[in-house]
Amino acid sequence: MLYALCRTLICLAALLALASCTRLDLAYRNLDVLIPWSLSDYLDMNRQQKRWLNDQLKDQLQWHCTTQLPGYLPWLDRLQALAKEGSASDAQLQALTRDAEQAVHQVAQQITPSAVQLLAGLSDDQVAALRQAFSDDLAKRRKTLVEPPLARQIDDRAERMQDRLKPWIGRLNSAQQAQIREWSVQLGEQNRAWMDNREHWQSLLLEALAERHNADFPVRVAKLLQERRALWTEDYRNAWANTERATRQLIIGLLAASTPDQRAQLIGRLEKLRNDFSALECFRSSREADPV
Repeated sequence: MLYALCRTLICLAALLALASCTRLDLAYRNLDVLIPWSLSDYLDMNRQQKRWLNDQLKDQLQWHCTTQLPGYLPWLDRLQALAKEGSASDAQLQALTRDAEQAVHQVAQQITPSAVQLLAGLSDDQVAALRQAFSDDLAKRRKTLVEPPLARQIDDRAERMQDRLKPWIGRLNSAQQAQIREWSVQLGEQNRAWMDNREHWQSLLLEALAERHNADFPVRVAKLLQERRALWTEDYRNAWANTERATRQLIIGLLAASTPDQRAQLIGRLEKLRNDFSALECFRSSREADPV
């Protein structure tokens, strides 16, 4: 979903360390997780819909690669500079996050017309299947993320964070492990707030789909994709603010406690990410077409 890309970009802005991330994949390589593309995970599309979707995805990827990707390189340069310095300020991390959120918003605007077209064309059976798939997904996630005692949630969250960080900075020292544990404690009932907000957003989408033939349907979808913060529950809004604040402090602490080897590994991974961007054929073509 769109929010998955948002989490991915914010992960990168936070040195790949936000607690809400569910994947650390290269943002460009995973534009297929955007709505409407992610609907393929929840319902069966007919042959015509799949063909249309593939064509749309190709166009969106081309647009993203040629118009958005070039702006990611200086952003990655800023990340590398922080890694080389071994320190970061709260203001620097907030600036990186704001830039990431702006990039996500531009993508959301771009894909909205395609999303409207696909969603408006769903059959009643497909909408019913989507409703059931959402329900099943929520039940599964609640069993894993919300039903365990809070102490277990805190332990699991800290473990997930350590697992995400290791590919980027290697083995964590005792000071860093303690910082991650404290960060997880600070997030408290964040899992519940996240789940309730997810259910709320899905319910709004289903309500819109029930009236997808009405004239205001495009406006409703645009709001769902482009103004997600405005639709957050109050509990999640508070939890998100706490998560961002706690995570920025975690990043600052992790960098301060980092070893030369950890920083070298992080710099190398970011450089590889930069090279992956630059090596894409569509990216090279767009740079060659730029006027001198």
